[in-house]
Amino acid sequence: MSSEVRFTDFKSDKQPTWCPGCGDFGTMNGMMKALAETGNHPDETFVVAGIGCSGKIGTYMHSYALHGVHGRALPVGAGVKMARPDLEVMVAGGDGDGYSIGAGHFVHAVRRNVDMTYVVMDNRIYGLTKGQASPTSREDFQTSTTPEGPKQPPVNPMALALAAGATFIAQSFSSDALRHQEIVQKAIEHDGFGFVNVFSPCVTFNDVDTYDYFRDSLVDLADTDHDPADFDAAKEKILDSSKEYMGVIYQDDESVSYEQQHGLTENMAEIPDGAPEDATDLVREFY
Repeated sequence: MSSEVRFTDFKSDKQPTWCPGCGDFGTMNGMMKALAETGNHPDETFVVAGIGCSGKIGTYMHSYALHGVHGRALPVGAGVKMARPDLEVMVAGGDGDGYSIGAGHFVHAVRRNVDMTYVVMDNRIYGLTKGQASPTSREDFQTSTTPEGPKQPPVNPMALALAAGATFIAQSFSSDALRHQEIVQKAIEHDGFGFVNVFSPCVTFNDVDTYDYFRDSLVDLADTDHDPADFDAAKEKILDSSKEYMGVIYQDDESVSYEQQHGLTENMAEIPDGAPEDATDLVREFY
């Protein structure tokens, strides 16, 4: 951990307005601690957020931040990383934002393997819009708009990621503070696209996927002989619908990031000598 940076340095002066007990508190705290533990600094960090309860996270974290439009956080994050490869880019979103309207961007961000971290707060419901079924809701999950349940299988985000060629797939639980921090930290340290699906319970609208449910159901892969470098073992865990897993499920350390493949190692925001004055003014606006 950097001796000059504490996780509290990543806290802004804005007080969160999430419901008391919301899992997003723990998710955000783990993200800030992981950033500090990996030696990052708020002035060298860019947080991009989508729409939903999770979209507020950029306001509550002290760093460069952008609150994007619905489902579009990942391409913004990729653009930031390509323009400023020196920055630590972290994208945050929810299961609706990431796996519904943003599902196409999710698949392509995964396959490009841009060196950034994607943390999804998965509460298996639309919390901000008052409790409708989300892409990860159970087939029989009853809500005001699905009184008999969605009657369709939930999206398996880890299976989507694996099929798209992910090089780092993990799952954590916002209430398990230490393990959540460790898992996000590994995603940050991974050279490529680090994907972490976080079980972040909604205490207001979801009385099924609760803290107690996850505490009783989660199997920590750290307590097993699972090898995250084993693709077939990872596939077996990801497709195992009888259990909920926590930990690093798959990691390919031999992969090459998008930036390395395309030689995007220079700061594109630097103003080159001899640039037209109008172009220089434009670049300065965003630097």
